[in-house]
Amino acid sequence: MHRFCVKTSIASDSRYFLYEEDLLSDVCRELVEKWSESQVVDAVEKKEDEIQALASVMEKQARIVVKPKEVSQEEKQRKAALLAQYANVTDEEDGEDEQDGSTATAVNIGSEKSLFRNTNVEDVLNARKLERELLRDEFQKKKEQDKLQREKDKLAKQERKEKEKKRTQKGERKR
Repeated sequence: MHRFCVKTSIASDSRYFLYEEDLLSDVCRELVEKWSESQVVDAVEKKEDEIQALASVMEKQARIVVKPKEVSQEEKQRKAALLAQYANVTDEEDGEDEQDGSTATAVNIGSEKSLFRNTNVEDVLNARKLERELLRDEFQKKKEQDKLQREKDKLAKQERKEKEKKRTQKGERKR
């Protein structure tokens, strides 16, 4: 066809190029359309894959059955005893708080009913007491240091006055 176009006149060449441009634009348009269609199909397939994955996960979760834990009679009794003990401790704490108004005596540490000894309150109170003692000691030490410093300052001031006095006396003697 190309040979034919070369042999023909200029008018036929321009028609050939117009025809070729039309073909080219048609091919490009067709390529874009096919590409767009493939993108839509891919998106639909991805969505279907996601839906399928979610469905499979939900089915697996639905198949999982939680078996109820069998609790022995002994464990039930132990649990009931602990609950009763804590109920008694809180009742005793409430009653003592109302009577004494102090939180330190509210905990019944040496209780005969207790299965174990709770030392948390004791530990906290001891830590606070120790901290107060340390602060008190530091304050006393600082107070003594301040007193010594005041005495040193007083002596230094007095010495300065005496030196000044001697110097003025020397100045008066020279006159």
